[in-house]
Amino acid sequence: MRIYSIVFFLLSSFAFAQVGGEEVYLFLNQPTSARQTAMGGAVLTLVDDVNQPLWNPASINNDLDGKISLNYLNYLTDINYFSGTYAYMVDRNIGTFHSGLTYLNYGSFIGADENGVETGTFKAYDMSLSLGYARQLPYLPVYLGANLKIISSVIEQYHSMGAAVDLGILYYDERKPYRFGLVARNLGMQITQYTDLNEKLPLQIILSGSFKPEFVPVKLYGSLTNLQEWQIAYANPSDATTDFENNTILNKPDFFNNALRHIVIGAELFPDKPLNIRAGFNFQRAHEMKLNFTRTFAGLSAGFGLKFDNFHLNYAFSKFHPATDAHTFSLEINL
Repeated sequence: MRIYSIVFFLLSSFAFAQVGGEEVYLFLNQPTSARQTAMGGAVLTLVDDVNQPLWNPASINNDLDGKISLNYLNYLTDINYFSGTYAYMVDRNIGTFHSGLTYLNYGSFIGADENGVETGTFKAYDMSLSLGYARQLPYLPVYLGANLKIISSVIEQYHSMGAAVDLGILYYDERKPYRFGLVARNLGMQITQYTDLNEKLPLQIILSGSFKPEFVPVKLYGSLTNLQEWQIAYANPSDATTDFENNTILNKPDFFNNALRHIVIGAELFPDKPLNIRAGFNFQRAHEMKLNFTRTFAGLSAGFGLKFDNFHLNYAFSKFHPATDAHTFSLEINL
């Protein structure tokens, strides 16, 4: 009973606006970089960011060669999320490979037996290693890419391993003011389970686009998330009411409410300048993390970036949970 309580706490605590809650390795769908986080967490069309291939492997290109990025997110209490990415071009013919590491440390926990007697402390963490590659279709501004991911998760003496792939496509013509990306993330399975229960991976299909208006120093981003499942809005028991006969009436979300939760929007002001200002809004997160009679600003994110000759600094502020603010820091270095 103890370990199942622990698993429920860990997964539910870090399942930021996830669908359902019956999957394992939910950390895979958490934004890792400050730039991604600041614009809502679902952008797929960045071609100048070495962190982007973690979300869309089709964005791997030769211009990322020699770039490395380190990212850090400080979440609730002592929960910390680290990630690192690196791109290396073998040569012009073979192209560029991309590698990534994500590591989520849940901190220390006090263990106890069924009688409540403490048995010491233990740790829990999730980790993923990825290797990605992309190629351009002949004579077309269309790129196809894939990530192979090995996943490890440890909770006390319980251990699980999994394998997954991300498949992405990107339409990118540098002469056009728009780009489009489509990705299917976390296609895979558990190789070993915590117990005898085999759990599904958090499959996510995203369609994303961006547009740069002429003569306006802003780039606009929009994404449709969770396309693998239409119904992602469910009745919240805390919003239930009772009638005169003391019958419970659930406030079920309507069609428009459910459709809106698939949308993430973002914007980047002065995208080509040394100082960038970014903002985003995640409608699903806003609905799921809201509190009655209290304004929490859940779903809102913002940040900025500073560009220097050989390195970039990025910061993002986001509201993943009404109880706390989340701060993400990223450092990108051109080796």
